[in-house]
This record gives sequence, structure tokens and C-alpha cells, in this order.
Amino acid sequence: MKAITLMVVACAVIAIVLFTAGCTQPAGQPTSSNVTLQKSSVSLVYMNPGQMPQLLATGQVDGYMAWQPFVSIADVSKIGTVVSYSQDLPPKQVWEDHSCDSLVARNDIVSAHPDMTNALSAVFVEATNYTRNNPDRAAEISADWLFGSSNLTYGNVTINSVDVEKASIPTIKFTNDPSDQWITSNDRFIGALKEIGFISGTLSNVTPNASHAMLYNFVPYNTANGMLATKTIVSPTTAPAKISIGYLLSDHDAPLFVAVKNWKYFLDNYGFALKPKVDTAGKVEQAELIVNNQKVADVQLVKGDGGPQLMTLLGSNTIDFAVAGTPPTIAAVDKGTPIKILFPVHTEGSGLVVTSKSSAKDWNSFIAWINERSASGKPVKIAVAPKGSIQDVQLEYALEQSGVAVTEAK
Repeated sequence: MKAITLMVVACAVIAIVLFTAGCTQPAGQPTSSNVTLQKSSVSLVYMNPGQMPQLLATGQVDGYMAWQPFVSIADVSKIGTVVSYSQDLPPKQVWEDHSCDSLVARNDIVSAHPDMTNALSAVFVEATNYTRNNPDRAAEISADWLFGSSNLTYGNVTINSVDVEKASIPTIKFTNDPSDQWITSNDRFIGALKEIGFISGTLSNVTPNASHAMLYNFVPYNTANGMLATKTIVSPTTAPAKISIGYLLSDHDAPLFVAVKNWKYFLDNYGFALKPKVDTAGKVEQAELIVNNQKVADVQLVKGDGGPQLMTLLGSNTIDFAVAGTPPTIAAVDKGTPIKILFPVHTEGSGLVVTSKSSAKDWNSFIAWINERSASGKPVKIAVAPKGSIQDVQLEYALEQSGVAVTEAK
């Protein structure tokens, strides 16, 4: 019931936003400010989040909307102030527990090798549980994978990567449960992607039930949970000699990093693992899928630059699985890419930060700062993850809800 109510509220809010963009005022603003709000604008520049902290530290952007750990990098280094985490952005409560990264698979691989897919799913489920229950260890592993556990320097500020990850990991809700709330969140993203022109194909004119059939295959998740409950993992009868898993350099993918770096724990306790071929510091590229203490397949771990790129790799049969955001996955399915979401890896985990030199400390003061800068002829410039990403969609809706126009930086 809560999920249905939230969906109704979300659709109503989004409809209001789309039909009254530029006319809605933020809480606490008098009616007389409407003219100012209509003239206020923010300039968005799209880029890879890895570039954002350095640009913020050197004054080339005024803020950014990104996934973790880049939000915590700004916070720990004090080069920026967290204005809002993604779940707290306007419209109020609409984005709570919002969908983010999921395990996505090619349909032909799942169909041809169901036992292997189920076993790999079991690895991800237990690695997700471990990440949630051992945040400090997950932070250390993520810092090693992403940064080689080294210090990070932005401008004249140096911080410890483990400190960053210990601040970041607790802000991400690691879960594999495809709950009603999670599905509702994806329905909301479908509506948003339609409005910004990213959906015009197979998902553009279908019922929610029909879109769910196109998007999801929860059989591997349910089967994995059943095997884990009985402590009996079925050994695959068939498997390709090699499988490949795409991922992004973000601690949103911490369960994958944990599965590989902490492989001995999973092998000792469950008899399965993603065992690196060589135990080494930093990123791992080659591993082995072990089930019931037997090697099933070689595993290539493929680092991607963004969700859309991972979708291209899936569509060209270059990779078999990916840990990727739901909006690019939805857009790929809409275009006919034969893939499905198997289950979530986490919810939430993004945020908006602005330069520590600004007057913005929360959303309302952020809007006031935008109004001041617009009035002075110096619009605020915000870096954001690639167009159509979760972060882009959420930020644009939040700004529209607050009566702020959005332009794209040239």
C-alpha cells in the first residue's frame, strides 16, 4: 500500500512539475518572489564524476551532483558542503529508497546457463549481506579497489581514501530485495526518462505490468535465496569457459569488490567465490567463479566509464553481466537490447554538493543562492553525471519543483 501511495504521489508531483515548471516556488518563499524564481537558472555540465572534485576544488564548477564516493570526497576534504542526499531531494519523500545499481544480465546467457547464473547470484547476495553488515571492512576493500588505499589530493587538500570510504559506505543502502518500493522507483524513472526523451521505443506505450515483464527476471534471485537457505548450492551442469562482468569505479559496486577481495571468507563459509587469479592490491581484472570448491569459469572484470557504455557492451555481447544503474538499463531495454535486471545491488547513494565558499547549507539556501547568482548575472554552474542518469533526472526535477530553469553548458 505504501508503494502504491508513493507512486500516485510521485506521478502527481511529476505531472505538476512538468506542467508548471518555472511557476512553483520553494517552501518558505513569498508569492512576490515568483518573478525572480522564473528568471533564475542553473547551468548544468555533464561529465564523469571522477573529474568533479578537482574542478570544484579549483573553482571551475560551483557544485556537482554525483554518486558516491564523490559526495563524501567533498565532505571529508571540506572542499564542498552536502546540500542534499539524493533521497532527500524535492519532491519530498518521492525519492526515498530510490533504485540505483542492479545486477543486469544478457537474456541468452541466463537462458543457456541458468545454474551458473543462479550460483553467481548467490555470490552477489552474500557479498551484499557482508557489505551491509561489515561497513568498515567494505570501506577498506573499496578504498583499495578504487584508490589503491592511497591519499587523495584536490587542490591544496589531501585526504585519506579509507576515511572517505568509511564516510561513504554508510550512506548507501545495500540490498538485493526487489521490493514494491524499488519497483515503484523504477516506474518513476520510466516516466522521467520519457519526459526527457530517453524512452520512445518498446517501453513508451505499455502498461506497468508489461514493462515489468520486459525489465525483470527475478528467478535467479529467488533461486539463489532458496539455495542459500538450505545451504545447498547447485553446481552448474553447463557454463561458458569465460564470463565477463562490467562495473563502474564507484563504491556502489562494493559487493563485487568484497566478493573478489574477500574471496577466502566466502569459499570457507559457502563453498563459492569469485577468486582473483592473482591476489594483488588495487583493481582485479581476472578471477575465477568457484562453486562447491570447483572452478566453473574464468571471469573477466571489465571497468566501464558509465552505465550507457556498459549497456553498449551488453548489447554487443562483449560482456555477459553488469552492475549498472537502472535508468541506462531501462533506456537500453526500451531500444530492444536483450537484457534484464536480475535484482538490485543497493538503493540511494548519491548527493548534491556545492563549494564550501557558498552560502548554501541545505536545499532552501541552495535555491536562495541560485537566485542571488542569477540576479547578478552569474548563474550557478553544476556538474552532473551523464544526461539521463539517476543523478541528472533527480536534480532536474528538484530544480523544476523549485522554479529554477535548467540550461546546458556549452
